[in-house]
Amino acid sequence: MVTKLTIDGKIHTLNADSQTVLLWALRDHLNLTGTKFGCGVGQCGACTVLIDGKAMRSCSVSVEGLEGKEITTIANTDDKVLRTVQESWIDNDVVQCGYCQSGQIMNATGLLKANPTPNEEEILTAMDGNICRCGTYNRIKTAIKQLAKEA
Repeated sequence: MVTKLTIDGKIHTLNADSQTVLLWALRDHLNLTGTKFGCGVGQCGACTVLIDGKAMRSCSVSVEGLEGKEITTIANTDDKVLRTVQESWIDNDVVQCGYCQSGQIMNATGLLKANPTPNEEEILTAMDGNICRCGTYNRIKTAIKQLAKEA
């Protein structure tokens, strides 16, 4: 099946089964490897992307029905909110090993698009489920709180 996906503002033609999981479409078919494979069952958050601005686990979404939707990945260079989150991650020295961070950043971006001024409880609730083996949760929270104060 041929599907046209809008990813990071560009249309990509995908020739794959309609039940292909978005994560594998991105990584294996389109060579967009910034989105990471973690658990494969939507529990860890490493594969988080935005679909029409909402954070979604790409390992749990098939490409069927995604035509016409805007998919944003960590590789997007035009999304202002995403760039701002990435800068805050750098300013707050969030990253240690970095493996989970593309998913963490995408989840934080989705949060800030929906709510530019989240309080601490809203940040914790929104980020719950994005697992970081290095334990950078406090730095992640600090980076998001900094952006909320600036908004």
